[in-house]
Amino acid sequence: MPGKRVPADRPFLTEPRPEGEQASGTAPDALFDLAVNRACAALRGLRPADPAGALAAWHARTRFARRIGLDAVKAALDAHPGAGAWHWAGGPDGGWTAGRAPFP
Repeated sequence: MPGKRVPADRPFLTEPRPEGEQASGTAPDALFDLAVNRACAALRGLRPADPAGALAAWHARTRFARRIGLDAVKAALDAHPGAGAWHWAGGPDGGWTAGRAPFP
């Protein structure tokens, strides 16, 4: 819009905090898969100097991801096989599967 400026450093609506890292219940497997796959894509796109900090900020500002504990997302990302196209499938007990996710 004319006359409006967007700040260079957009603040997050929710700042990362330890108490926000724990999920307060169970979530469907598809939601877990989505959180892991979106977190992986965010880190791949951002290529942050501090991946843990960027992941915490992403988790804090992403409403659906907060239903999944940050530690569970981190554990899944730590198991990523590396180069190539991979996606997480199967919920918390799932794993990395070759190829792209069936939905973004």
